[in-house]
Formats: sequence, C-alpha cells, structure tokens
Amino acid sequence: MSIEFVLTTLVIVATPGTGVLFTLAAGLSRGAKASVIAAFGCTLGIVPHMVAAITGLAAVLNASAVAFQTLKYLGVAYLLYMAWTTFRDKGALAVPEQTGHAAPSARKVVTSAVLLNILNPKLTIFFFAFLPQFVPSGAPNALARMLELSGIFMLATFVVFAIYGACAAAVRDQVISRPAVVTWMRRAFGASFVALAGRLATQNQ
Repeated sequence: MSIEFVLTTLVIVATPGTGVLFTLAAGLSRGAKASVIAAFGCTLGIVPHMVAAITGLAAVLNASAVAFQTLKYLGVAYLLYMAWTTFRDKGALAVPEQTGHAAPSARKVVTSAVLLNILNPKLTIFFFAFLPQFVPSGAPNALARMLELSGIFMLATFVVFAIYGACAAAVRDQVISRPAVVTWMRRAFGASFVALAGRLATQNQ
C-alpha cells in the first residue's frame, strides 16, 4: 500500500458529497448512533461498485451510454426524492422529538444510505479507473491486491463519515433547541440534495 493511495483516498472520501451530507443529517437529527449507522450504510453501498470494477462490469457501464444514463437518472430521481422528503420534514433531517414521528429504523437508514451510493454510476467508473493505477500490471495477486485496496477505501469511508457524523451529533442539542435553525438547515440540506442531483444529471461518462 502506497502513501499516494492513502492520501488520494482520504481526499476523495473527505470531499463532501451525498454520503457525507446524509451522514451529517443523521447526526444532527438523531445523534451519534444514527450517524454511525448512516456511515455504515454508505460504506456498504460501495460494495456493488467494487464488485463491478473487479469483475469488469464497470467497463460495460462505461461503454454503454444507455446503461450509464439509466443508472444516472435513477440516481438523480432518488436524490430529488431525498430533497422532497427533507423539505417536508420527513426525510434525512427530520427530528423525531419535534415532528412527533418515531425515528427511522437502522434498517431504513442503511437502505437509504446504500441506495444513495448504488445509484451513482460515477462511483463504479471511479473504481474502474482508480484501483488499477495501484495494482502492478500482470501481478499474479492482482485480485487480492484490488480487494485489499478496496477494503482500505471502505474503511477510510466509514471512519471519515463517522467523524463527520460525530461532529454533527456533538452540536445536535444546540441545533434542535432552535426551531428556526432546524428549519434553515432542513432547507439547506434539501437544496444541497437538489444541487447534487443537478450535478449528477449534467455529468457524462
């Protein structure tokens, strides 16, 4: 494992995106435990992309405009759905104590987080382009090497996202005690989901 791989991975993982946004929302609305569950779900959502890259499915996705566009617009639709539920105070930033609704189950949080990552075709393309750069050409243990690097990437994702979530959970009491702040943040998170959907919609292969 090279220092270049570790540094590149940390930069990529720490860059705010849908997973970070979802984990922050979980920490702010439901506390540290929920943020860890969200981080786990986002990490789990990497597995299909890892498998696709290792088995060569990413090459098919990269070559097929129809497959790429289909997955992309499913992702856009899901991000817009997340924005809609957030604006309605029933989504990622819904605070159970204020809404009167029970907190979503761990299973629901994980499912939402996994879907956010699965429906992002760029993640598969990223794995397809990124991992091979750190695996020597013709290496007899190439598969094991790619699995090892993928595991490191997933571990970094979980740790960094959990830290984001813990920081959000640390200020949770100060946030939810101010309804005006919660309303402002809900709108900001909803707008962020819309912006991410727009960015994904304009991306090409």
